[in-house]
Amino acid sequence: MSHGGTAAYSGLADLPVLVRSAVEAAEKADFPLSCVPEHGELLRVLARGVGPGLIGETGTGCGVGLAWLASAAHPDARLVSVERDPARAAVATDLFADRPGVEVVEGDWHLLEEHGPFDLLVLDGGGQGKKDEPPIDPAKWLRPGGLLVIDDFTPSTGWPPTFLGEVDGPRVHWLTHPLLRAAEVRVTPDLATIVATYPG
Repeated sequence: MSHGGTAAYSGLADLPVLVRSAVEAAEKADFPLSCVPEHGELLRVLARGVGPGLIGETGTGCGVGLAWLASAAHPDARLVSVERDPARAAVATDLFADRPGVEVVEGDWHLLEEHGPFDLLVLDGGGQGKKDEPPIDPAKWLRPGGLLVIDDFTPSTGWPPTFLGEVDGPRVHWLTHPLLRAAEVRVTPDLATIVATYPG
């Protein structure tokens, strides 16, 4: 979830219909933390590559990121997203009511593990290992060949990567994880996303 992410859609044309509806729902709910459009475009590309697989997301918000995923997912793909806030979960549930392959679960992000393992897993509301929270174990959450996506990093050109003058522990964790092959992708001049694959 990106600070000012919902506002970043202001004035944009040619958005997928579902994404536009999700942005409008987020605006109506005064939810500012949607993923930025550039990250959404990345999610759309990655979802298209999954085929009829299983896509998971922590932190639904009002459904903007999930809308990017669903707008490109294979008709036989299944998408499950977890949102802890009841009001936001209800907004997203309504948004995807006519999408039988999309499920929004209200509750703690840990509930998502019950629906896995995943072909594509987007960690946007838990599981990233940020803020002293333990990160997920990719061997338990991902299918062999599965992709992991973690956003909202500040681009770094040196090693080790830093944030606010200190070593960015969560980013180092994912970029050097022994079970993953990971890379940092810059989606805007000031935002980066980690994309990793789990060979299995």
